[in-house]
Amino acid sequence: MAAFIYVLAICAANYLVFLFGPWWSIVNSFFLIGLDFILRDVLHERIGFLKVTGLAILSGGISYTINPAGGMIAIASSVSFVLASLGDGSVYQLLIRKSWPVKSNASNITASAIDSLTFPLIAFGSLMPGIFAGQFIAKVGGGFIWSLLLRRK
Repeated sequence: MAAFIYVLAICAANYLVFLFGPWWSIVNSFFLIGLDFILRDVLHERIGFLKVTGLAILSGGISYTINPAGGMIAIASSVSFVLASLGDGSVYQLLIRKSWPVKSNASNITASAIDSLTFPLIAFGSLMPGIFAGQFIAKVGGGFIWSLLLRRK
């Protein structure tokens, strides 16, 4: 179920950015991407790093299939999620023996920085500092709240 929600949230976020534009990505970042970053950590332990990275690629393919007009958003999403997954997985693995809140939120900060920088750059062809800052803050905050809601013992 976690994998299904992970993919669904990415596809929904991509479609909403296509419909409402770059600033909507900040709303997505809090609700959907923050959730995905925490689900990625849950899935990391359940199915492994490589399969979670594969889910990010699959999500981009589904997003593109659903909405070919938003193709750059789907591509940007896949690339940025794979890069963020590499950073997230590395930090998470370094902290694997730490408590759930520590390893989950520390890896989320890393993933948030990577994703917030690469997604708008690829999707919209611009650095967009306001979007970067808004996404980063929203992903870290949303991820923190989701980590409390989905905390593991």
